[in-house]
Amino acid sequence: MNADARGAGAELHVLSAGAAKGLVEAIAPALDAATDVTLRGEFGAVGAIREKWLGGARCDVIILTAAMLEAMAREGRVDAATVAPLGRVRTGVAVRAGEPLPDIGDRDALRRTLLAASGLYLPDTERSTAGMHCIAVLRALGIHDDVITRVHAFPNGAIAMRELAQARESGCVGCTQITEIRYTPGVALVGPLPAEFELATVYSAAVATAAQAKAAALHFVQMLTSPDSRELRRSGGFEA
Repeated sequence: MNADARGAGAELHVLSAGAAKGLVEAIAPALDAATDVTLRGEFGAVGAIREKWLGGARCDVIILTAAMLEAMAREGRVDAATVAPLGRVRTGVAVRAGEPLPDIGDRDALRRTLLAASGLYLPDTERSTAGMHCIAVLRALGIHDDVITRVHAFPNGAIAMRELAQARESGCVGCTQITEIRYTPGVALVGPLPAEFELATVYSAAVATAAQAKAAALHFVQMLTSPDSRELRRSGGFEA
């Protein structure tokens, strides 16, 4: 590692889609040990994170969908040479840990499960990739109006899954990125949405052009996307 990547107690500001929250937090201690840089992360729906950044929030490393970062590279907002993929993340269904896993194997099974759910826990239904998709699935199944009063939406999938884990009533169902399900204690992954409704999103990381800690930022992007972190990404729900 280059000497200038050591920050002598500096901070690295990371703005990240909620799908990568668990991965970022898992690697943060290694960054601190290797660089003496403390990571300050903010996580949320991709739309909210993009708005925060464009609104002037400090950002050294940005993690969003690959499509978003490609556009920002063209605009000169991120260093195109540093854009690197974390992997593909599918949208899945979750229940509280210990509860029976419902059938979601096909359209009819998914429809029955969602209709029977006592509550539906989703990320932001207007600015998150998974939240918008879940609402579209409800409409496609013809049950949106039947279940909308049972929808509980939260700023991101990690918070939605945390709230699902703490739900008092049984029979609740969550739907968000599989990474957010796997990294949340107290919830269990039922499986990805059936093929007809599959949503797979590729996420990437990049160094912001205006980064204040560029050496540490590049080092962290390399840590997130290197072969050494491949198993951590895989176990968390990122697919090659």
